[in-house]
Amino acid sequence: MLSKSQARAFFLGGTLVTFLIFIGLTIYKAITKQVARGKELWESNNCMGCHTILGEGAYYAPELTKVIDRRGEGYVKAVLMSPVPWAPNGRKMVVYNMGEQDAEAVVAYLKWIGKIDLNGFD
Repeated sequence: MLSKSQARAFFLGGTLVTFLIFIGLTIYKAITKQVARGKELWESNNCMGCHTILGEGAYYAPELTKVIDRRGEGYVKAVLMSPVPWAPNGRKMVVYNMGEQDAEAVVAYLKWIGKIDLNGFD
């Protein structure tokens, strides 16, 4: 049984260690402005309305967690920058006609997501 002062020290020590781990992980997995911009574009264009990422979202269109590994950056950029409707397998994708910077931001976001350790789940 811990005394009151030992319990307080244990609580404060645990809080400090947890805080330091949190700060360390935040610095280690730094998110760039480009990745943040890609996430904003992902959300503002409601990509999750058709696609899934990390298993979350709709199942109309392909899962995009590891899309950069599967298709490559050039393919993804071409789809996002295309001025004509993209319709593989009869499923029509919205024409985003993104500029170079926005397409690169979405690719940076998808690359960042693709590096998350999924513990063997693909």
